[in-house]
Amino acid sequence: MYFSEEHNLFREGFRSFLQKEVVPHIDKWEKTGTIDRFIWEKFGEMGYFGINYPEAYGGMDLDLFYTVIFLEELQRINSGGFAAAMWAHAYLAMTHLNAEGSGAIKEKYLRQSIEGKMIGCLCISEPFAGSDVAGMRTTAVKDGDKYILNGSKIFITNGVYSDYLVVAAKTNPELKHKGMSMFLVDRNTPGVSANKLDKLGWRASDTGDIAFDGVEIPAQNLMGEEGRGFAYIMQHFALERLIMGINAHARAEYALEYAMQYMSEREAFGKQLKDFQVLRHKIAKMASEVEMHKTFNYNITHRLNQGEYVVKEASMSKLLTTKMADEVIYECLQMLGGYGYMEEYPMARYFRDSRLGPIGGGTSEILCEIIAKMVLDNKVYEKTAS
Repeated sequence: MYFSEEHNLFREGFRSFLQKEVVPHIDKWEKTGTIDRFIWEKFGEMGYFGINYPEAYGGMDLDLFYTVIFLEELQRINSGGFAAAMWAHAYLAMTHLNAEGSGAIKEKYLRQSIEGKMIGCLCISEPFAGSDVAGMRTTAVKDGDKYILNGSKIFITNGVYSDYLVVAAKTNPELKHKGMSMFLVDRNTPGVSANKLDKLGWRASDTGDIAFDGVEIPAQNLMGEEGRGFAYIMQHFALERLIMGINAHARAEYALEYAMQYMSEREAFGKQLKDFQVLRHKIAKMASEVEMHKTFNYNITHRLNQGEYVVKEASMSKLLTTKMADEVIYECLQMLGGYGYMEEYPMARYFRDSRLGPIGGGTSEILCEIIAKMVLDNKVYEKTAS
C-alpha cells in the first residue's frame, strides 16, 4: 500500500550497505562513544543524508517512505546510539537548515551535510528547560552586526563532535516564547565548549552538554526571522515525534523477531519454547501490538507526505509506540531468561536503548498534556510558513 518496488530496492541496498560498512564497527563505537568520521562520508557518498532534501543542494527530494526505510533499517542493526547520531543530523539539524537557513547557509552547511562532510546538531534542551521549550534561558543579544550568545544546552545528540550547531536562544526574553530565535553556530567559534555525557543507553552516540560564553554570531547566521524560533521548533516537532514512533515500532519488531528465533532453537522440558502455550499467546499479543502501531505510523507518514499537519497524531504515535516498544522488549528479554541479561546477546542493548523513547523529544507526561489540550480543549496547532 505504501511501498513501491523502488522503495523495496532502496531497502535492500541500504540494508546491505549497513551490514557491510557499519555493523563491523558497531561494538567498537558502542564502547568508545565515538563514531568514526569515515562513515558519515560514506553515508554522504551514497546519498543517504539527502533522501528528502532538494536536488539543488545535492539531495534526492524523495518521499517520506524512503525516510521510514532509513529509520527502520538503522534500528535493525541494534545500536540506538548510531541510529540517533544519523537521524539527529539528517532530520533535526538539517531540517532547520533547509527550512529556515538562508541561501548562503544552505549552500555551505546543508550541501556539506548532505555530502557527509559536515555533522550537525540541534540545541534546544537546557538544564532547566527540557520539554518546557519556552522556559529556556539561553540568550542572544543583538550588538551591531552580530549577536552575543550566552547560556547552556544539555542532552544534545552529536553535541561533542559535530561541526555546527543549530541553536535556539531568546533574543527578547521578556516576550517569553515569542522572543525566541534560531541561529547557526560554527563549532570553532570562540566561547563554545562541550562535555560528553555518560548514558544508560545510546552508547555509540556523543551526547553532550554545551556552554556558550560570550559567543559572537554574525547577524547573517540568524535562521529565518527574529522572534519566530518557537514557531519553527513547534513546526518540526511533528516529524521528530513521528521519527521516534517509527524508531520504536521497528525496534520492537526486530527484538520480537530475535526472541521468536531464539524460542524456535531453545528447548526446555523436552520441547521448544515456542510450543509452550503461555509463550505463544504472549507472542501473539506482542505481534499484534507491533503491527497496529506500525500501520498507524505508516498512515501518519502518508498524511504528512501529503502536506497535512499531523501534530496530534504524531504526538499520539510517540506516546504510545515508545511505551509499546518498552513493554515488548521487556517481555522479549524475559523469554531469553538469563541469556537476555548478557551483553553478548542483542536483547540487553535493545532494552537499554529503548528506554529513552518515552523521554527524548518530549516526555510522555508532556505529550499527554499536549494531546489533552487538543482532544479536550479543542486546541488547534496550525502549520506556519517558514
